[in-house]
Amino acid sequence: MTLSGEFLAFMGLALVAIIGGVLLLNLNKVIHMVVALIFTFVAIAGIYVLLSAEFVAAVQILIYSGAITIIMLFGIMLTRHNDESEPKKERLRKFLLFLGVVGFAFAVYIGIYNFDIEQVPTKLHENNTFQIGQALYSKYIIPFELTSVLLLVALVGSIVLAKNDKKKEADEE
Repeated sequence: MTLSGEFLAFMGLALVAIIGGVLLLNLNKVIHMVVALIFTFVAIAGIYVLLSAEFVAAVQILIYSGAITIIMLFGIMLTRHNDESEPKKERLRKFLLFLGVVGFAFAVYIGIYNFDIEQVPTKLHENNTFQIGQALYSKYIIPFELTSVLLLVALVGSIVLAKNDKKKEADEE
């Protein structure tokens, strides 16, 4: 196996994505979890760039790293939550969990490494962003617009629910 720049970039991005996911599960503060999630989303966007899917990478950064993360932060700020931390987990349990994750990763690596796939030369998509835009605004315009209306209704509904909770809190006091 030769070490190419593409391989090293993939391994670096994959490592950042995995570390972000692990940090997301192990951090205690919610804001820190969201930052770890952003690292994971950006690393996945980088992998999309390596796969010549620039449009999907741009959407990944705009939608997930931007909009979804902001919505999560608003949801965290608008809801009540107790800041009581969970009891400390046993060290043995964490160690066994780590061994399980490493074992699973090794099994997946061996499975992928030994998987024999015939390599065929392919031509990368040219003007893939133009083709996606043309299909989206001609063939799939109705589902696209329905999705935007659905997201708008969800946003308005969350604002109404947040206002009702504040009114109930004010009435209880």
